[in-house]
Amino acid sequence: MINPSPSSAIISTFPPTACGLATFAAALANGMQSNNVTDVGIVRCSVDSLPANDDRIIAELHPSRLRSIREASIAINSFDCAFLQHEFGIFGGHDGDDVVRLMSHIRVPIVTTLHTIPTSPTTHQKRTLQHVLKGSSRIVTMTDAARQRLLQFYDVDPLGVVTIPHGATLPPPVAPRPAPVPTVLTWGLLGPGKGIEWVIDALAAVSDVVPPITYLVAGRTHPKVKAREGEKYRESLHERARARGVESRVVFDELYRSVPELVELARSASVVVLPYDNADQVTSGVLVDAVAAGVPVIATDFPHARELLSDGAGIVVPHRDPDAIARALRTVLTHHNVQRSMRARAEELARHHDWTKVAADYLDLVPAIIGSSETAVPTRFVTSSTSRTTGVSSSTPKVRDHASRTVIALTTTPDS
Repeated sequence: MINPSPSSAIISTFPPTACGLATFAAALANGMQSNNVTDVGIVRCSVDSLPANDDRIIAELHPSRLRSIREASIAINSFDCAFLQHEFGIFGGHDGDDVVRLMSHIRVPIVTTLHTIPTSPTTHQKRTLQHVLKGSSRIVTMTDAARQRLLQFYDVDPLGVVTIPHGATLPPPVAPRPAPVPTVLTWGLLGPGKGIEWVIDALAAVSDVVPPITYLVAGRTHPKVKAREGEKYRESLHERARARGVESRVVFDELYRSVPELVELARSASVVVLPYDNADQVTSGVLVDAVAAGVPVIATDFPHARELLSDGAGIVVPHRDPDAIARALRTVLTHHNVQRSMRARAEELARHHDWTKVAADYLDLVPAIIGSSETAVPTRFVTSSTSRTTGVSSSTPKVRDHASRTVIALTTTPDS
């Protein structure tokens, strides 16, 4: 008999790491627990030196450390199912190909969520992702556009690919408190490609709107960007605001906010703008969070925005086009009936993204693949980390102490 609440291991970055993937994994774990899954374990991909103190963490994956791969796989194999979050940058090796080694040691079904699906991958990126696809019992994409892209550019069985929307934390059922002045909001980690400069330019073009519009840019510089070039991008935005004569109306806020605080911040905005330069973005957590907060959205023309906003929850504008952003801002901020209609449509969409429902959709995949012949094991593949493969014996018996989360491996092969 299949356990109605299967024990679940989630493989991902995880708080306190500050990235969208870590936030996603934490919310998915909480959503599973809201669905009465009492045994959720986290294998944390360690991409920084920040210590984690969440008692659900059962192992840490360190880039290119073979011992940590072995220990993580042993821990994962004590669960009923593994939920792997895939991004090239969070695993060790060339293009994150250590994930293939990890998957080759996992003996339970793997449900893999694809957070990036490149249309023009390098040969090695495509090879790595193909191994991930073959080693997964189910593949999850978060938009129809992502699913279509996957089927178009990669060799994968369509029957094994499902679409589950990106989750969101829904606001409490109380009326939002609008800002005293029209407030345009962009939030998230900053770096080149974010497109903040185009909104600053647009702000200068709507200087006649009364009362004057405030543009709030909430978020720190992305840690990897900061390590590479310091605060160069943020400083360029300050200079651009000065040059456009809107310095007093652009506010940069680096305060770290919890998810509930971000929801409250979004609800207080008049409109959220996602001015991203990337035309290939098939998934955006910030977009989903903004819609779930019931706020009108202006976004550049990337696939997820086209898909989610086409029903009236927002306006899609061309990339790098301050004039189009300015026209959209004027429409939303000076036509209250348009703003009310967008808010109403966003609230209708929000219920499909509630994390409890999204987590339930993930868990619904498990009964069909636990104990079935569909459990995939990837072909062994020499990664860039080492010249030969090693791992845990597929016949390794294991005993799990559920109280202490200790995994006792009775037989393992050497990790050399």
